[in-house]
Amino acid sequence: MNISLENQRILVTGASRGIGRAVAKQLSESGAEVIIHFNKNEDAALELQSILTKSSFLAQCDLANPKEVVGFIPSLCEKYGKLTAIVNNAGVSISASDTLETEEWLDIWQRTMDINATSLGILCKEFVDQARKAGGGRVVNISSRAAFRGDTTDYIAYAASKGAVVSLTRTIARHYGKEGIKAFLIAPGFTRTDMANEILSEYGEGFALNDIALPKLTEPEDLAPMITLLCSGMADHATGASIDINAGSYVH
Repeated sequence: MNISLENQRILVTGASRGIGRAVAKQLSESGAEVIIHFNKNEDAALELQSILTKSSFLAQCDLANPKEVVGFIPSLCEKYGKLTAIVNNAGVSISASDTLETEEWLDIWQRTMDINATSLGILCKEFVDQARKAGGGRVVNISSRAAFRGDTTDYIAYAASKGAVVSLTRTIARHYGKEGIKAFLIAPGFTRTDMANEILSEYGEGFALNDIALPKLTEPEDLAPMITLLCSGMADHATGASIDINAGSYVH
């Protein structure tokens, strides 16, 4: 099966590293024009751009500030033309012990929600706006197994924010399908990224390995082929689906 993304223009958020980087690379190798979103790590974004096989563009936006996110999609469309798909990958996982004072706990909760849910919601809303006019498009949202099975109490904000992404994605799929808009959810488990490494440094790699059915942790490159397939249009009847890629650590 040959997957071609020729004539597609796809925004990947958080593309400077980790899962986003692997996805952007795979999409480009499959023929897509990729818009590489980053926040602060411009050097990594430039390095990624230098190795992509198709034309690509850089786009900076701070997802921790939802007001800054408003208008981001329209500005990209004005500069580069319509988007055929968006991969909402950017996210944070910030530890917040339940022994924290409530005010400090709330600060972490709010930042997590701003990035993982509110800004993602804005991006989806603005993408749908332009996709309805363009005759369709595809949304791939990266959630987490934590959305379905929960997480440790230190990461309750992370689990709650990723749960919000599930409902958002399913609503888009159910409501806008007849207008040519499809939406899919990817639910990874532990994946060897900088974000996960912070957690692994706290709990140890053995903690994660004991929790999965395979002998090694998931790598970012293990998610990229499925996301590429979903962007291609070859799996449109899976719209609304939640796809587990978590090495068998949670199956629902």
